[in-house]
Amino acid sequence: MIRILKFMVLMAAIMCIPSLSAAKERQVTVTVQVDLSAPASAKEVKLWLPYPMSDKSQDVSDVIVTGNYGKTGVYRDSTFKDNALYVEWNAPQIKRLLTYSFTVHTKERTDKNLPSAEMPFSKSEFTEYLKSTSYGPTDGKVKETAELITRGKATVIAKARAIYDWIIDNMYRDQNVKGCGIGEVEKLLVSMGGKCTDIHSVYVALARSVGVPAREVFGIRIPKGKQGDMTKAQHCWAEFYLPGYGWVVVDPADVLKIILEQGITLEQAKPYREYYFGAVDENRIALSTGRDIILNPAQSKGPLNYFMYPYAEADGTPLNEDLYGFNIGFKISFKE
Repeated sequence: MIRILKFMVLMAAIMCIPSLSAAKERQVTVTVQVDLSAPASAKEVKLWLPYPMSDKSQDVSDVIVTGNYGKTGVYRDSTFKDNALYVEWNAPQIKRLLTYSFTVHTKERTDKNLPSAEMPFSKSEFTEYLKSTSYGPTDGKVKETAELITRGKATVIAKARAIYDWIIDNMYRDQNVKGCGIGEVEKLLVSMGGKCTDIHSVYVALARSVGVPAREVFGIRIPKGKQGDMTKAQHCWAEFYLPGYGWVVVDPADVLKIILEQGITLEQAKPYREYYFGAVDENRIALSTGRDIILNPAQSKGPLNYFMYPYAEADGTPLNEDLYGFNIGFKISFKE
């Protein structure tokens, strides 16, 4: 009877994972509404919103921006090429309003037909994706841990897979973490629990420390249903660079999320483990990839840890109470 129950749970898991035989797609209109919580007396108020662009997994169209702002434009940061919708109100006023909408056609992404032989690559071309960040060092305990995980692994893909498996085997999703997490890697290697940004910050730092170019992808999920709220639906996943192929997507955080939410074992989660190494579902919109970001135009108070949430300043003072900025007055919704 126990074997039958285990088989039934495993089959249920297999049936729930996205299909690789026919890539799934979605098309939704996303609307960001801002009623900015800024002092009416402020002379210069600035707002930056993540601005998704079309790529091989998403097609963005029908962008509409309206409001009572004085200036707006789309700008790209010089390092990571992340885009932001920049909005400026340049006089005291009671209300600062903005509505920003776009249609996005998303597709399930699959990076499964990977080459068996790897090509050499120039590490100098991937400097930004091999170096430390403020919260993700690549030396000390991080490097020691990565070298233990990848001992005996000679190729990029073998190292990337070993780190992916180690995270699933050793970390867990901590529901008590606010938002998507901060991603303080050294602390996370002690606590071993976090949300998606935490988990993928660990993945990226470990990979970089053993010479595997890697980066976080910051985005937002499209919830189930035909319409609804997605204000707090942000999600982060990761990519590593495979010479001879390109960027390969991974999402160990979603495997750990499924284990927690479905109450299944690591053994029962094997179908998800295999799927999310080299694939992600269609229910996500990519926004940015950088860490320690200087926005364009530049913000007043130093680099942002990452850019997945709106960020605002009034007369040079940040309005965000924290990284997530849920206090500044914005709502994100979708309609399929």
